[in-house]
Amino acid sequence: MVMDINSSHVSGHLRAFALAAPRELSSSGMVAGSLPPRWLKIIQDVIASPSPASSLAAENDTRCGEQILSYGNMEKVVIGAILSLITLLTIAGNCLVVISVCFVKKLRQPSNYLIVSLALADLSVAVAVMPFVSVTDLIGGEWIFGHVFCNVFIAMDVMCCTASIMTLCVISIDRYLGITRPLTYPVRQNGKCMAKMILCVWLLSASITIPPLFGWAQNVNDEKVCLISQDFGYTIYSTAVAFYIPMSVMLFMYYQIYKAAKRSAAKHKFAGFPRPEENEGMVSVNGVIKLHKESEECTNFSRLLKHDRKNISIFKREQKAATTLGIIVGAFTVCWLPFFILSTARPFICGTACSCIPFWVERTFLWLGYANSLINPFIYAFFNRDLRTTYRNLLQCRYRNINRKLSAAGMHEALKLAEKPEFVL
Repeated sequence: MVMDINSSHVSGHLRAFALAAPRELSSSGMVAGSLPPRWLKIIQDVIASPSPASSLAAENDTRCGEQILSYGNMEKVVIGAILSLITLLTIAGNCLVVISVCFVKKLRQPSNYLIVSLALADLSVAVAVMPFVSVTDLIGGEWIFGHVFCNVFIAMDVMCCTASIMTLCVISIDRYLGITRPLTYPVRQNGKCMAKMILCVWLLSASITIPPLFGWAQNVNDEKVCLISQDFGYTIYSTAVAFYIPMSVMLFMYYQIYKAAKRSAAKHKFAGFPRPEENEGMVSVNGVIKLHKESEECTNFSRLLKHDRKNISIFKREQKAATTLGIIVGAFTVCWLPFFILSTARPFICGTACSCIPFWVERTFLWLGYANSLINPFIYAFFNRDLRTTYRNLLQCRYRNINRKLSAAGMHEALKLAEKPEFVL
């Protein structure tokens, strides 16, 4: 019969006996030299061997603690400067959006409520999440903010980032319906409906943070590591709701807007003066008939030109919406796709206990996702003349008469289009 002395139960008893043996022997007057050499060797081996509990603790320390790095002073300065710059620019850009829409009358429209919600979500990421991640990265990845705050931090991170992503998804749906159904889509003109949509976005984002707080999937949280739950079911659920489903919807909406713009371009295509048919040219020998036909053609051309100005305006709006949404979807995909692919694959690669992905890879993908909160305000400002004008006036401390300047700029743009009509070839 072979005894497995490596089992926790047996080795625990042997270790307790070996530790107590010297004391018992000394109290009974016996000395170690009086024991057989074989028994002495067994006792020494058992005492020298580590206990199962200490081995398990050492294994856990190695798995989670091996990700902690140590940086030199120069590396800390460079990393701190980059992360601080990203955080400050994100705060400044999204504050500009909120101030512009809330305090400028022309921008205070229900159609811009979603942009404010997106800016608030991105601002929350910059204020409530980025500083703690920056400090953790500067000290090499060690979590120093305590066990309780770890769960709070993960909840804020997941909710704010998900709210930002899902607001982008709702914006794409809003743009699509506003372009394809301008008369039957009243939500853009109804502030209450838009507010309900925004509330649903935030509630759905918060629902992803609830399971780890109520015991479905516990976060990985010890003295050194703070990591979102790696439970297989929760990982699939959270990444699907927070990223894969919104991304699929955004891509579908962009494709639909692109098709609508393409159909509009074919419908409103204008090639110039209508040409007479060849047989008409052969019959029209008399110069008077030629002059009459040319005058009719000029009249038809002016009528078509007047009608096409509206069509050109509609087409330009659709084309602009397609371009804007395409850049937004492209930037969103480039920023967040690597992080969510890594987050989805990590439990299947490393298991549910801890992360085995190199720390610098995880942090690079995470900050690439955070960068999406930085570039969103600048994307909207680049394609929105009113936002650009408001930004410029606010940064130059010209707070007075912003609404009047926006109205004057809009009137100038309309007159410019009326004087120089554009033809889509």
